Amino acid sequence: MATENAPGGTGKAGGTRHFKVWRGDEAGGELTDYQVQVNEGEVVLDVIHRLQATEAPDLACRWNCKAGKCGSCSMEINGMPRLGCMTRMSTFEETETVTITPLRTFPIIRDLVTDVSYNYEKARETPAFAPPADLAPGEYRMQQVDVERSQEFRKCIECFLCQNTCHVVRDHEENKVAFSGPRYFIRAAELDMHPLDAKTDRKEYAQASQGLGYCNITKCCTEVCPEHIKITDNAIIPMKERVVDRRYDPVVWLGSKIFRRGKQNESAQAQTPRDPDELGTVHAHVGGSHGPEAGAERGVHWGRQVPHPTAPPVDSRGRLAISEFTFDKAAAPSPFGDDVAFPLPAEGLNYSHPDQPPAKDRPED
Repeated sequence: MATENAPGGTGKAGGTRHFKVWRGDEAGGELTDYQVQVNEGEVVLDVIHRLQATEAPDLACRWNCKAGKCGSCSMEINGMPRLGCMTRMSTFEETETVTITPLRTFPIIRDLVTDVSYNYEKARETPAFAPPADLAPGEYRMQQVDVERSQEFRKCIECFLCQNTCHVVRDHEENKVAFSGPRYFIRAAELDMHPLDAKTDRKEYAQASQGLGYCNITKCCTEVCPEHIKITDNAIIPMKERVVDRRYDPVVWLGSKIFRRGKQNESAQAQTPRDPDELGTVHAHVGGSHGPEAGAERGVHWGRQVPHPTAPPVDSRGRLAISEFTFDKAAAPSPFGDDVAFPLPAEGLNYSHPDQPPAKDRPED
């Protein structure tokens, strides 16, 4: 966390300092007082190592890299979730007592070690990257401009400080079943922004299965992030806005019902006449892996026809079925995103496809 002298600090860390370290296990414990020699330039993790080498050889603490990149040494220092290896002793007054406790949100195993398996369970529940069906590994092509927005979220070191400080689960254990937490909200946002991800219901999944609605954007997760990821501003708020647009904006919602942008299978339609009474029924395969919508969601291809709006499915009397207004899924999500105007100018496409012709050979719009 803090790597420089805090305002009001002495700038020095030498001498004997007073520490209170929580000792115990799941059955209970207490703060134990220690007087520890501290040298200039040291961090809190150095002090813990000195304690283990001298007064408390059985003190349990996770750590690995001691460079702020593995996220193992997460703890609470004077009540603030921090990394022990990135909290310099010079940020505290020489007369200040430094209190070190385990992460409060997760069950205690022993001393400063907590059971963070909750986070890995939520990671397994999060749908993985879905590659385009018509591209083989090694054929993926992206330009830097395509990944700039989501690249920030790849800096996460999974220290789980954001998960620990989020009051939704910190103060309400019962919410853990329905709430994935900020770490996995940025994962959902990253994949939603990914130019090659073929899964189009990231927003709906975040709302329905990850508990996005529980978050009231207090920004405490952003405040404690050691990688300075703007979790709230760049991930959670944009995801909430897209969910609100899709679900509650009357114009967007009605347009998604009337203008169906999925590419229709014209040959199959010509061979098999459709029953007019079935035109108003809901397409059950929307969002699945089969059907024309799935074909339209497999990525952006150079020269691919932009899916155009089609006529609303009406019955023999020209009326739109009521089921079209009550169905809670988008009829045919655009592979380009919801905020792109059509048609796309050729010079504006930044997706580099292996079969993309040279600029001089591209057709003029």
